[in-house]
Amino acid sequence: MPSSSAPTHEQRVIGLIGGMSWKSSAEYYRLINEGVRTQLGGLHSARCLMWSFDFADIEVLQRLDRWDEAASLMVDAAQRLERGGADFLVIATNTMHIAAPQVQAAVGLPLLHIADPTAERIKAAGLRRVGLLGTAFTMEQDFYKGRLEREHGLDVLVPEAEDRATVHRIIYSELVQGRIVDASRQAYREVIARLVQAGAEAVILGCTEIMLLVGPDDSPVPLYDTTGLHAEAIVARALGSAA
Repeated sequence: MPSSSAPTHEQRVIGLIGGMSWKSSAEYYRLINEGVRTQLGGLHSARCLMWSFDFADIEVLQRLDRWDEAASLMVDAAQRLERGGADFLVIATNTMHIAAPQVQAAVGLPLLHIADPTAERIKAAGLRRVGLLGTAFTMEQDFYKGRLEREHGLDVLVPEAEDRATVHRIIYSELVQGRIVDASRQAYREVIARLVQAGAEAVILGCTEIMLLVGPDDSPVPLYDTTGLHAEAIVARALGSAA
């Protein structure tokens, strides 16, 4: 058994707002804990709290365009995590970053926004024009695309309407339910190819489930997986190697 006198590395407590979907939250949990173990070795794992939604409740509000109600639920989750002792907050999904401003305003903890680590990695690679895949909400509304453009200076392309509908349908009818369909992988490959034809130098996988379906072999340009990059940034913040 490990010695009870072994020193404990000081970690910030991660507050995860998850369950949107639980499939991607499980990936977050795995990636974060693997990252901490890689950094610290031995039997180390992450100190974290998670509030996990029943995604059916959130999906109904999304579909009915009741974003204020959805944001209220997100604020409640954030406040629960703050009371529970979290040192910083993470929204473990791209789409519900639509509520990031309300969440940040409601708590005294910093929120590590999912778009920022991806944008920083893209800029470090010397790229500027990127395609964006995600839910229809992420691709069509300003809260995500606008942040990438205004705060990071990226030129963001989204698929045409028919392709956006295909990408969105596959996320909700398959990926959030853990279904991986070869025909859908091919459909995503074709959407990516059309973004590249339109000038995309890279493509952001701007939904935390998309990485379950496609990877580097499915694209002629680099893919930037927001789940993995967000998890890396979370580990850095938790271990004190990022402000």
